[in-house]
Amino acid sequence: MHRATRTARAGRTAAPPVAGTTGSRAPSESKAGRDTVRRHNLSLVLRAVRDAGEITRAGVSARVGLTRAAVSSLVEQLLESGFLSESGKSFSGQAGRPGTVLKVSRTGVAGLGVEINVDYVCVCVVDLAGTDRVRLVEHLDNRGAAPARVLARAARIATRALGSAEEQDLRPVGAALALPGLVSSGTVRAAPNLGWSRVPAEDLFADALAGHRAKLPALPVRSENEANLAALAELWFGGLGEARTFLYLSGEIGVGGALVLDGELLRGAHGFAGEIGHAVVAPDGPECRCGSRGCLEQYAGQSALLRAAGLDETAGASAVAELVHRARAGDERALTALTRAGVMLGRVLSGAVNLFDPDAVVLGGIYRPLVPWLAPPAARELGSRVVSGLWPPGAARLRASSPAADAARGAAALVVQDVLTDPLTFSSRTAG
Repeated sequence: MHRATRTARAGRTAAPPVAGTTGSRAPSESKAGRDTVRRHNLSLVLRAVRDAGEITRAGVSARVGLTRAAVSSLVEQLLESGFLSESGKSFSGQAGRPGTVLKVSRTGVAGLGVEINVDYVCVCVVDLAGTDRVRLVEHLDNRGAAPARVLARAARIATRALGSAEEQDLRPVGAALALPGLVSSGTVRAAPNLGWSRVPAEDLFADALAGHRAKLPALPVRSENEANLAALAELWFGGLGEARTFLYLSGEIGVGGALVLDGELLRGAHGFAGEIGHAVVAPDGPECRCGSRGCLEQYAGQSALLRAAGLDETAGASAVAELVHRARAGDERALTALTRAGVMLGRVLSGAVNLFDPDAVVLGGIYRPLVPWLAPPAARELGSRVVSGLWPPGAARLRASSPAADAARGAAALVVQDVLTDPLTFSSRTAG
């Protein structure tokens, strides 16, 4: 059986010099190899087209600071590799010939994202533009199930998604897993709500997926915490505007968190930053699955919310929908449960805001439809506890996540980001 090669996470490196620019190189700068420079410039051009949506070669040249001759050469290579397509002429109203409009291709390279949570699995495929092209969701109770069985289920769903992608002439070049709990080097170190400890999730999933695709090349697989990927999806596809520093909370069975600083994830020394669901709000509170007591999850997690509202905590999405229905109808027990959860959220968030000073706090997962009832008590806590004075209840810094952003899409887009960073590497994969 083929084992998929896991993608290593690269650290930050300085950008290589840009060839074909109209400026000059300082004498003290070291020269980069021709291949390194071209790889970097291919990425510049591909990202410029992706970000613009539609643009001419002249427009790309103006955006990235490369000469038109250099851009034309790079564009031709990206067209031949299937990353770009041409779509008619652009008339600027000025003298000269109209330019051919460039777009990222709607076929070819794509990314596969797989979110595994306590009570569902979601798989999606996104194209090079980040558009969600395939989405499959199955509601499964994964609590107590053997990790290998859960990951095998996810691989079966992913195989169906890959089949649908193939029908659209899409070729995913990698897969990314969105996993709850502490995730590091392909392993789930701890996921209390799943009952997982030291599970080699990447290897198990890759082997299961390869078993369904025995005659096809194995897909590289990587993994990340689900809240981190949901936060990246919010950054890339959400409606945050100019906000590049924000705290993201993912409400599910557990409560996950992620902090984005100036457009980059804060991972911490070991990759475990963001476990806000296990911040203690009441030291003598209910026992948590993590082994502590009085964690935020015990007051604002999905199970705690549903239980407090008198709903079946094992019913998942249908019970959350019923909670929304009851809150809209003014049900006292539902409103009390939501108010209490909002207060606890606000208390924990105020500490995080004082510590990190984000532009916004985004509530995702099950919190998104519950924001009308969670936000007011949380905002009151923030207004009274944040020392900067920048978080009064009417500041609108506490907001719901975008419907277009979730962990599965963030996972798939993570693969696409790898392609945008180094299209030359992936051109050989797609050709194969």
